[in-house]
Amino acid sequence: MDMIRELHGTHVLICAEDGPLLASERDANDFLGAAWAAEATMVAIPVARLDPAFFQLATRLAGEVAQKFVNYRIRLAIVGDISPQCAQSKALRDFVHESNQGQALWFVRDIAALDARLAG
Repeated sequence: MDMIRELHGTHVLICAEDGPLLASERDANDFLGAAWAAEATMVAIPVARLDPAFFQLATRLAGEVAQKFVNYRIRLAIVGDISPQCAQSKALRDFVHESNQGQALWFVRDIAALDARLAG
């Protein structure tokens, strides 16, 4: 079950581990709609909810989803261990590194890491 938590002044919609996959740019609308309904300014999506294509940058899914969240001014956190995917792709490692330098899209290992990141 999704839940809303305030972490250091940020209303975060923490999505449940189980539920429909984020497999297309259109699927991002469901997550954004849930964020608006909960008045969240950030959505934390578990790795388990992402279609494997998300981590294959050639599909452009990750970039399209990230851009959609930016357009609607909702921050996105991908939560979970993606080291297996990163081990297979230098481009993905670079994308994760660059994303984590900004404010719009973060990749974190767990909610505690997200909490620490939001703490500054």
